[in-house]
Amino acid sequence: MLAQSAARTLPQPLQPLLASVSCSGPAAAATTAAAGSRRQFGNFIRSVLCLDPPESPDYPTVENRFHPWDSSPCPDLRMRAATIRAKAKCPVTHKDINFTCPLSGIPTHHSLEAWEEDTQYHESKKYEILKKVNIYEHDLRSGRPFPEFDFPTNQKRDNLVNLANWDTYFYTRGFLSMDTEFQLAVVTKMLSFPMTIASVFHQFSPYFLKPKGPLHVEGLKSLAALRYSLYPQYRLSTYRDRPIRLFLLNARSESLLPPHVWKELTYLFPSVTFELHFVGPQSYFDREKKQYLVSDRPIVKRVDDTLCFVYHTHDFNVMHEAGDFFPYDPYLDMFIAYHPQFTEPDVGEMWHKTIKGLLESKCPVFVTGFHEQNLSKNFDYLVENFSDDMDVIFDNEKNLFGSTKWELNDLNPQEVFQYNQRLFGIRGKRYHAVHKN
Repeated sequence: MLAQSAARTLPQPLQPLLASVSCSGPAAAATTAAAGSRRQFGNFIRSVLCLDPPESPDYPTVENRFHPWDSSPCPDLRMRAATIRAKAKCPVTHKDINFTCPLSGIPTHHSLEAWEEDTQYHESKKYEILKKVNIYEHDLRSGRPFPEFDFPTNQKRDNLVNLANWDTYFYTRGFLSMDTEFQLAVVTKMLSFPMTIASVFHQFSPYFLKPKGPLHVEGLKSLAALRYSLYPQYRLSTYRDRPIRLFLLNARSESLLPPHVWKELTYLFPSVTFELHFVGPQSYFDREKKQYLVSDRPIVKRVDDTLCFVYHTHDFNVMHEAGDFFPYDPYLDMFIAYHPQFTEPDVGEMWHKTIKGLLESKCPVFVTGFHEQNLSKNFDYLVENFSDDMDVIFDNEKNLFGSTKWELNDLNPQEVFQYNQRLFGIRGKRYHAVHKN
């Protein structure tokens, strides 16, 4: 299941420290004053010539964000390196990992010889992706300002949102210009969760009906029902229904996202009230006690008048059998499972019961995966076990709003992935009445 030193050079965090050892006393003061004068003169020349100001030392680059994990300035990354060494196995020798790849800075092999013999590793240039994992993790812990987290609020009614891809979405929503891969990585990882949902049932969805797109006719029926509720301003009646319920099954990391990330849904659908139901044993993490809590009653947290979080700390099949979520309404309810592992032995029985309940609801169910192999495995499982009771409403397709940040499986450092890269949708089969003469 996906989870969560070779370079004999001086660690970068120590270089500025050693450079300052000889800078002391009157000579150092004179040097500092001269440097300040040169800096002021340089700023004057830039202002006269209308040049851009120099980059801040905090500005993220590949060079200043690269550190071997064994000697990282971040304690938790040193701990992850220790976890890899303790639990992962070398892909060549199948022994413990004791060697850090000098190209990626991450422990990957048992020894230098095993690293050199791994031709697949070098020919596929896996180290380039691992290096991205390294620099992204260090950037998150760098302490630099993160202006990209200053999300826009209400969308102006005169401005239409373009959902073709991340770039057009950020531009038409008024986000900060994402000029670097670092900014894209941290923002898309968080927004991927609400935007995966929104991009499917938005009226300007980039996913079209077959044959041009992955959407089936049955899927169009389900989305038409949801859009009827999501756009009440287009109805003839002004009757206000109950909130839209979004059930996030076996919720984990998505339940830890800050509320302003999920508020993106209310900005895209300003006339609607949402209830997000996080379901599963790891759906509610108490930050004060630093542990997951179990409660027999739903834990409710209201963000504002348009958004409410409800945490259910038991598996969906338990609550479905108890009737806690009844009645279901295809116009108002939708299910989504981020990266489920339907075929894993320890949760397979739970998912089998859960899927039966989801199909009985007749509401749309969307499933995401880390990559094509991961999602295809889940899709094949559903087809083999539930084809008689299930309609495919959305084909296995690349998610246009998948995360751009690379992640690492610490139990297998050769395995890298990105959140929500693939997407498909199903629904319980609806049988039409047949009139007999």
